Amino acid sequence: QVQLVESGGGLVQPGGSLRLSCAASGSIFTTMGWYRQAPGKQSELVATITRIGSTNYADFVNGRFTISRDNAKNTVSLQMNSLKPDDTAVYYCYVQSGVSSREYWGQGTQVTVSS
Repeated sequence: QVQLVESGGGLVQPGGSLRLSCAASGSIFTTMGWYRQAPGKQSELVATITRIGSTNYADFVNGRFTISRDNAKNTVSLQMNSLKPDDTAVYYCYVQSGVSSREYWGQGTQVTVSS
């Protein structure tokens, strides 16, 4: 059974930084990443990373975030710098199983950017 445990959300001032982490278990994962959903908006991709390290970022990231993963530990992290109030959202860890190809999302961690 696939399990995802997220950590690292919180309250930060504009211009600040946060690091989100997600520990996955229960399978081998091909793509891992992060989505987010702001109040009243649809969920959107933030960033993904493949097992070989190829990354994909949403346009709004604009060089502010860096995604990384540790295949040995099945973890994926998102370093977020220069945070803006528009980055306020619930951030969800995302993984795709390399065994079943099924997709999974974590429970979400709140990120609030406010002064």
